[in-house]
Amino acid sequence: MLLMVLSSFIGSFGAVLLKAGATRLHRNISSLIFNYRLAGGIGLYLLSSYFFVLGVRQGELTILYPIQSLSYFWTMLWSRMFFGEPFTRNKFFGLAMILAGIGMLFAGR
Repeated sequence: MLLMVLSSFIGSFGAVLLKAGATRLHRNISSLIFNYRLAGGIGLYLLSSYFFVLGVRQGELTILYPIQSLSYFWTMLWSRMFFGEPFTRNKFFGLAMILAGIGMLFAGR
């Protein structure tokens, strides 16, 4: 389970770097090739996938995969910190539903 949480954490930070890199893209190829934020985001997604594979190898996919949805929690925090995106009632409600769903999976074990 720890590997899945780590995977979701790293993957969410990869999404932040992808967004940061995407804002710097222009209509020329050099903005894609020399975009270290975009490359970092792709690298973090690859690292996240590595931990994901290690995690699901050792447990039940139906229990471990929903833990990956914690990335929505992390992404909401990073979006606020790095891009100033607002917290809204709907975002909190959606996040509460995700966390409740994860909780229900573990309550039934």
